Amino acid sequence: MSEKKPPRSPMDHDEFRRIGKETVDYIADYLETVQSRAVYPGVQPGYLRQLIPAEAPQDPEDWEEVFADVDRVIMPGVTHWHSPDFHAYFAPGNSYPSQLGDMLSNALGCVGFSWAASPACTELETVVLDWLGKMLHLPEHLLAGTAGAGGGVIQGTASEAILVALLSARTKVIRREKEADPESSDHDVMKKLVAYSSDQAHSCVDKAAMIAAIKLRKLPTDSDFSLRGTTLSAAMEEDRANGLIPFFCCATLGTTPSCAFDKLLEIGPVCCEENMWLHIDAAYAGSAFICPEYRPLLDGVEFADSFNLNPHKWLRVNFDCSTMWVKNRADVVDAFDVDPLYLRHDNQGLVTDYRHWQIPLGRRFRSLKLWFVLRMFGVKGLQQYIRKHVSLAKEFESLVLSDDRFEVSAKVVMGLVCFRLKGPNTLSERLLQKINETRKIFMVPAKLRDTYVIRFAICAATTESSDIVHAWNVIREQAAEVLAGVQNGV
Repeated sequence: MSEKKPPRSPMDHDEFRRIGKETVDYIADYLETVQSRAVYPGVQPGYLRQLIPAEAPQDPEDWEEVFADVDRVIMPGVTHWHSPDFHAYFAPGNSYPSQLGDMLSNALGCVGFSWAASPACTELETVVLDWLGKMLHLPEHLLAGTAGAGGGVIQGTASEAILVALLSARTKVIRREKEADPESSDHDVMKKLVAYSSDQAHSCVDKAAMIAAIKLRKLPTDSDFSLRGTTLSAAMEEDRANGLIPFFCCATLGTTPSCAFDKLLEIGPVCCEENMWLHIDAAYAGSAFICPEYRPLLDGVEFADSFNLNPHKWLRVNFDCSTMWVKNRADVVDAFDVDPLYLRHDNQGLVTDYRHWQIPLGRRFRSLKLWFVLRMFGVKGLQQYIRKHVSLAKEFESLVLSDDRFEVSAKVVMGLVCFRLKGPNTLSERLLQKINETRKIFMVPAKLRDTYVIRFAICAATTESSDIVHAWNVIREQAAEVLAGVQNGV
C-alpha cells in the first residue's frame, strides 16, 4: 500500500518568480489595452454565482486553472475605471510605481500599529506626509517636523478621516464641558452637540454623524454651491439660543456633485472665534493644490484643526491612501488611546504609534507606494498630470457650450464638468440612461438642488483629447435620439 503524499505547497519560490512575471505582463497588457473593452459591464445581478461552484474546492487547484477564471469569471463583471472612456465619480489613482509599492508592502506584511511593530513603516509615513504637506504649502503647525505638535497620517479613505476628526472633536468638547460642569455626564453633553456641513457635502459626513450619534445640520449654499461664513454663523447663533453646543464643521473643497468650494476664509475665522473644530475635506480637489495656480483655493487652511485629501484619486497612487493632517495630534490620541500591555514597547511616548490615530488597530505599509510615486514622478510630473486633466475638462466644457441644446450647470474649476440638456430633468435622465446603455462611455448623475445634471469627470491617466471628442460624439448622438423621441411623442 503506497504512502499518502503530503499536500504540495500551492506555490513555491521558483513558481512565484515565473508566475509573478506572467501576472505583471497580464496587468501591463490589461492597462495598455483597457480601452478595447466595453467600459461598463453588460452582466445582470447574480451573474457570478452561476459561473463558479457553490463551495470551495477540497483539493488544491493549479494556478493555470485558477488564473483562467480571471478572464472567464471576473473580467465580464469589471467596470473599467482606468479606461479613457470612464468619466464617472472621480479619478482613480493608478501608476506602476504605486503598484510596485503595494506589491512590496504586501510582501513585507508589516502591520504597523506601533513604531515597534515596524519602525520603518511608522517613520516613512511621518516623513512622507511632511513631504506632501510641504508640496501643498501647509502651515507649519500641521506638519510633524522633528518637534511639531501636529502631523500627518494615512487613513484608508476620506470617510475615515472625517469620522476620526469628528470623534476627536467630540471627545475634546465633552471633556471641556465636563470640566466646566463636573456634574454633567457624557450623555448630557452629547445630546446637546451639533455639527455642520454644507448641503453639498459628501454623504460620508452624514454617515460619520450617524456613527458618532451627533446631530448634523446641512446648511444651504450660495449660487456657486459654496457654504458661506455668514450662513454658518447664523446657524450657530440659532442653535446656541436653543441650548445646543456647536462643536464641529466640515468644510468641503471640491464637492462631489459639482466640485464647488466652501468659503474657507469666511468659515475659518468663525470656527476659530467660536472654538469649534474645523475639518477640511478636499478628497478630490486637494491634490491640485500642489499647483501654484490652484493653491489659493486652500487659503484658510491655517484655521483648520484637520485636513484631508486622497492621493488615491488624483496623485497617481492606487487605492487606498487618504492623507490626513491634524493641528494637535494629542487631540486625536486622546480620543483613540487604548493601550493594553501586549501593544506597549520600550520607546512608548517617544515615538508615534499610529494605532492611536485611526479607527482600526492594524494598518498596511501604505507610505511605500506614496513614497515611490513622489520620487518617480516628482512634483513637476504630478503638476503636469493635474494640469492636463483640467485642460481636458475645459475642452469638454467648450464642446458643451458650442451646442445650444446643452448647458453647463456649474463653474468648471478642476477636472469635472456638470452639464445637461436644456429643459425638464427627464430629458437629461433619459439621455444618461441611453449613453450608459451603449457601454461606450460611462457617467453618473448628480442633483444640484432640484436640477438633474450629468457629471463628466476626467478620470483615466491615459485620457487624451481624442477621447474627449469620442465621448462628445456619443453624447450628441444619443441626445439627438432623445430629442427626436420627444418630438415624436415617444
